[in-house]
Amino acid sequence: MMTILKRLAKLIDVKSLVTFVLTGVFAYLSVIGVISGDQFLTVFTMVVSFYFGTQTGKREVKEEQEENT
Repeated sequence: MMTILKRLAKLIDVKSLVTFVLTGVFAYLSVIGVISGDQFLTVFTMVVSFYFGTQTGKREVKEEQEENT
């Protein structure tokens, strides 16, 4: 049970919220026709790539710190 709570706590950080909000906004704009599907795909790819790139970077730094101690 604690693992689920810890994962939810990690999910609710600023970068995650920004990523989810931006995804929702651009999906909505695409559905109502303000932006094209190609534009949505471009922005969505950049946002998700940034989000997962920073998460991977954090994980690698943490693993390096654990190895050095």
